[in-house]
Amino acid sequence: MESEFGVIDWLRRRAAAHGAVPLGIGDDCAAIRFGGAVEALVTTDMLMDGRHFRLGSASAAEVGRKALGVNLSDIAAMAGRPVAAFVAVALPKDEAGAIARGLWEGMRPLAERFEVALAGGDTNAWDGPLVVCVTVVGAATARGAVRRSGARPGDALLVTGPLGGSLLGRHLRPRPRVAEALAIHELVDIHAMIDISDGLAADLGHVLVESGGLGAVLDEGAVPVHEDAVAMARDDGRSPLEHALHDGEDFELLLAVAPGDADRLLAAPPAGCDALRRLGTVSDRPGLRLRSADGAEATIRPLGFDHLAC
Repeated sequence: MESEFGVIDWLRRRAAAHGAVPLGIGDDCAAIRFGGAVEALVTTDMLMDGRHFRLGSASAAEVGRKALGVNLSDIAAMAGRPVAAFVAVALPKDEAGAIARGLWEGMRPLAERFEVALAGGDTNAWDGPLVVCVTVVGAATARGAVRRSGARPGDALLVTGPLGGSLLGRHLRPRPRVAEALAIHELVDIHAMIDISDGLAADLGHVLVESGGLGAVLDEGAVPVHEDAVAMARDDGRSPLEHALHDGEDFELLLAVAPGDADRLLAAPPAGCDALRRLGTVSDRPGLRLRSADGAEATIRPLGFDHLAC
């Protein structure tokens, strides 16, 4: 079976270049330039009942919050400022009105918090399950958008919070790290950044591939493990560390910075970044490896989420 990222790569290689689009397929957002110095950022995500949530177990408001939140997280991954959101929905006919109102109520507090206009979209109803597609438009700062593709050998890898176990409910309550990304971006030069949606190992793999086929070493004892990962490990036999490496939908930010800048950030974290942790180092040796306390290294095989394989 083809992988999701194999299909994306196939499409990417066939997409025509455009002078107004300095960054197209292959990052958390596309970047568009309309003639000014600041790039516009555009991201879109589609969420489907039965795949990304289960309506009934989750309320329409929770679905709405997630649908907007995951897109705001993509803007954060580029160190941008979100501006406006556009929402397209395919509503189940029997409860179309109630579900639409619930989605709105879930999105509204998040939109207010991040000063995002709910500016339009499209509404349909059908006999199938709920589908929600949100597109968010944002703006890069004067320093420019941070891409996945700038990691360098020797860079320190940092993450903004603990990982794993999101399926216990956190996946419905993403906390977009917009303010944190902007604060870090103002203080240091972020070489590369991505939000963790597919899993730490998988998303770090995307950064390494986009940065020219680099590698990385993660220190086993440095990977921050969420208490939800510990709880899930008690029930399914997988280790908490496995959950932290592979679960996904944490929506924390993974970033690569120069070692000296990492030291500065960890010594005096910017506001809201108290959970910032250093978990490894970028290497010029391809491949992703986990280093144990005794110095032994083992290859990590990314097992994160793939829409076409799951």
